[in-house]
Amino acid sequence: AFVEVKARERLDDAASAILETKRRRISRAARVWLTRNPWAARATLRGDAVFVAPGRLPRHLGAAYRLDLD
Repeated sequence: AFVEVKARERLDDAASAILETKRRRISRAARVWLTRNPWAARATLRGDAVFVAPGRLPRHLGAAYRLDLD
């Protein structure tokens, strides 16, 4: 998984902070990583997110966004 971590005052604000621009940047990084790690080409890769806020336990969301690996 490629994980984006967002810290905000409230967990809901953190969840809405992964914008399309950031998803494209992470997808681009994932494609570069795959070219350097060909053994992982058959793996199922996903975009996860971890949201953190003061005084709250972190929230992990698997498959929070789709990676564009094409």
